[in-house]
Amino acid sequence: MKFKINENLPVEAAELPRDAGHDAHTVGEESLTGSADPAIADVARVEGRAIITADMGFADTTTYVPAAFPGIVVLRLGRQSLPSILRAIGAVIREVEQTPLAGRLWIVEDSRIRVR
Repeated sequence: MKFKINENLPVEAAELPRDAGHDAHTVGEESLTGSADPAIADVARVEGRAIITADMGFADTTTYVPAAFPGIVVLRLGRQSLPSILRAIGAVIREVEQTPLAGRLWIVEDSRIRVR
C-alpha cells in the first residue's frame, strides 16, 4: 500500500509503514511543506496514496469525499506525543492488512479505529 504522511506528523511516522513493506512518502520529502490541504489531497490522489494526518479538516467528508481517495486516515489522539502517534500508526498498519482502506475514512482514536 502507498501512504502520504502529512507534515503535521513526525517524519518517524513514515518508518512504520516502510518497515512493514509499504511505500510511504512524507509531505516534506516531496517539497510540499506549507502546501494547502487541497493541494496535498490532489497529489495523494494522483499518486494513489492514502493520506495519514492529524488534520481534522481531512475528516470533512463533504470536502474530502472518501470514495475519491485511496484512503484517508485521521489521527484523533488524546496525546500528540511521538509514542502515541507511532502506536496509532502501528495500529493502522496492522488493520490495513485486514480491512480495506481505499474509499474510506478512518478516524484513529487512542483505543479504536472508526471506519466510515
